[in-house]
Amino acid sequence: MKFVFGTLLFSLLVISSFLLWTFENQSKTERISKPVSPTQKEDGSLLFFQLLSTPDKAAQDAIIKKIGDHWKESYEILLLESFYFSNSPRVRTLLTELFQEKTKQPVDTDLNSWFQYVWNKEPSYTPDYFEFKANLYRGIDRKFENYFKDRVKESLIRLDEVRWGGVLQDGIPPLRQPKMISAKKATYLRDGNIVFGIEVNGEARAYPKRILAWHEMFVDSIGGVPLAGVYCTLCGTVILYKTAHKGKNHELGTSGFLYRSNKLMYDKATQSLWSTLEGKPVIGPLVDKGIALEYMSVVTTTWGQWKKLHPDTSVLSLDTGHSRNYGEGVAYKEYFATDDLMFTVPKIDTALKNKDEILSIRLPQKTDKKLAIASKYLRKNKIYQSNLDGIPFTVFTDRTGAHRVYFTEGFQFKDYDKGVVYDQNGVQWTLTEAKMVRSTGKELARFPTHNAFWFGYKAAFPDTELIK
Repeated sequence: MKFVFGTLLFSLLVISSFLLWTFENQSKTERISKPVSPTQKEDGSLLFFQLLSTPDKAAQDAIIKKIGDHWKESYEILLLESFYFSNSPRVRTLLTELFQEKTKQPVDTDLNSWFQYVWNKEPSYTPDYFEFKANLYRGIDRKFENYFKDRVKESLIRLDEVRWGGVLQDGIPPLRQPKMISAKKATYLRDGNIVFGIEVNGEARAYPKRILAWHEMFVDSIGGVPLAGVYCTLCGTVILYKTAHKGKNHELGTSGFLYRSNKLMYDKATQSLWSTLEGKPVIGPLVDKGIALEYMSVVTTTWGQWKKLHPDTSVLSLDTGHSRNYGEGVAYKEYFATDDLMFTVPKIDTALKNKDEILSIRLPQKTDKKLAIASKYLRKNKIYQSNLDGIPFTVFTDRTGAHRVYFTEGFQFKDYDKGVVYDQNGVQWTLTEAKMVRSTGKELARFPTHNAFWFGYKAAFPDTELIK
């Protein structure tokens, strides 16, 4: 019986070759061939562990029969995770046949659609699933056990939607206090190269996409503020967070796991898992502690435009302490070249293509409402004015496609060009990274925003309103 791997195979091949992790030459079965003995009272997880561990065909058949005879809906996700990690074509075939028999799902399908089948029902997993996941992933990285063990009552998200991304903890190494250089010394950059620009308390920095895509996170202090810049390459999102909350600084890293194809972070102190898009803990002891990191604006633009606006900017050095090909467009080249996904989400919304870029408009501290504005639409409408739950804002989009958003009260604007705009009374305003300033002295603050791919943003925020 043929099993179509589709984007699952693509994702595993790309990620494993891309990251050069230390156990690259080990098979998945070897990494979990000696799983920790589960302590669950329910025998289902133990049976799946035994199936993954034994090469004996008769034993495999007996285990499959026992699973089938005692089948429960909660076994569906155990089966899918076991299939994912099995290195045996025979075991995968047995699991395929069993899943199709019990769920009546079509024969010619792929693993992603099976995950979607599970995710589009009410969750059926039992509390034992946390222990199953802890034991299973401990065989890959012992730190992974901490994410799930004894955390049944410390989760805000569906555990069956938490998927391994193919790397160890910090297997995609964050840049911690990275070396910065002046714009004049950044001879490796071309004017057309894409950079993520930020300014904090007057200090401007540029983080080239060609470097950050290999690391997906930087942790540093900018303008005297401790910050983490998080780049989820899969969902096209770069968000800048203040890592201090109520006097406590959270040291964040890359967990190795995803939720709805969005990167999950972790904090070193508690090993809680954090949402990248919301900046808050979603699994672990920090859940329900009222923690939500403040996020700040990031502008996606060209190096030429950024250094023109900020001649005193600093920029990442190629001297990162890691050996990578930092050429423009090298990292994730295959992924960015198509609309295909590495990891699926429960529902694909076809209002836009998966990887069409949107601008996120949300103010979590003031309202639950969210807007997503298609970047293609904003390119055609350089000045876009609207409101979020009664809070007026204006989006200004320059010729590079960079968006800057401000709280604009009752003002109307026209004739935007080169950082200068005029209001309905013909009075000039100047746009900066922190605010827009009227020639008469009045100031309007910047509205924090970030870009994202449509599919990942819609999956994270199903109730978002789309402007296109």
